[in-house]
Amino acid sequence: MLPRSRPLRFVIITVIVLISIALVWYVLKPQNTTPEYITAAVVTGNIEDNVLASGTLQAAQQVSVGAQVSGQVKKLSVKLGDDVKKGQLIAQIDSTTQQITLKNNQAAVANLEAQKLVNQANLELAQVQADRMKVLLHDQAVSKTEADTATSTLKVSKANIAAIDAQIEQAQLQVNNAQEYLGYTRITAPMDGTVVAIVTEQGQTVNANQTAPTIIKLAKLDTLTVRAQISEADVVKVKSGQTVYFTILGNPDKRYYAKLRSIEPAPESIATDTTTSSSSTTAVYYIGLFDVPNPDGELRIKMTAQVYIVVADAKNALLIPSAALEKAADGTQSVRILDATGQAQKRTVKIGLNNRVNAQVLSGLKAGEKVIIGNASDTTDAKKAKRDREM
Repeated sequence: MLPRSRPLRFVIITVIVLISIALVWYVLKPQNTTPEYITAAVVTGNIEDNVLASGTLQAAQQVSVGAQVSGQVKKLSVKLGDDVKKGQLIAQIDSTTQQITLKNNQAAVANLEAQKLVNQANLELAQVQADRMKVLLHDQAVSKTEADTATSTLKVSKANIAAIDAQIEQAQLQVNNAQEYLGYTRITAPMDGTVVAIVTEQGQTVNANQTAPTIIKLAKLDTLTVRAQISEADVVKVKSGQTVYFTILGNPDKRYYAKLRSIEPAPESIATDTTTSSSSTTAVYYIGLFDVPNPDGELRIKMTAQVYIVVADAKNALLIPSAALEKAADGTQSVRILDATGQAQKRTVKIGLNNRVNAQVLSGLKAGEKVIIGNASDTTDAKKAKRDREM
């Protein structure tokens, strides 16, 4: 029995080995499968080519209301956030010194006017005596010397009056100046606006001998100005009159539209730059200015704005993801599309605007066609396509 079982065992082992080889070949043989692609449809929409900038909101008109005289702030008539009208009282500075100065100057004028009255009386007397001397001299009743003395006295009296008049005029100027300084103790609003800062509190003493100390800061908030920092690489693309919009951190979904008013000709750093070298290792930014209405007061001073300056735009355009574009050495651009059998075909296209997220197709594609962004099996292409879709 044992000799007969060996051939049978050999046959069984051989069959098992052949079956195993067949299974391994079937599993590992190349599969004729169609490649899988990441695609995006050609759609109709709007596209913009924007220059991005970071901006800060500030009041379109803001003034620092200060004191022109020294003294203690006896009364502060406004609070932070108050709306005030032009000419409204802001603060009252102790006016004791100014009142005393005014009274002294007024007394000096009164004294000079009293002296003028005395000199006028002397002038009248000198005039009478000079006239009498002329008559007596004609009748040879007095000497010529006596007549000349009377004439000289009359001239001196007239000169005294002229001197007094000059002194009165000078003293009156001092009175006017004292009245002006007394008026400076009443600080009033130079314009309509909102109190945005109180720098000096009631009871503080201000010194105006060197610089005018600020009492409050007043601003008009119905219109704000955005100062946008535009990089030197982008400033050549923008110009006054272009459409601009921005968003704020507190409401990123709302766009505030305006027109670019102006671009400052030099960076802000030029005001403090003392170097003569033209080279710089720091980034250079130019300030673009535009105004935005603020009727409801939603926008506030010093808010940060994400600014978009519209360089070009297109409405109802055919759009594809920029990642689908392939550029040849001769400058022509093409895409790969899926045909009816699911195979990739190359097609030349003409592109208009391209903002690096989407591109405007001028010719070569129709709405609804699918362009290939990458191969699903290619990890790099898949990640790139996902990143482009999320931008």
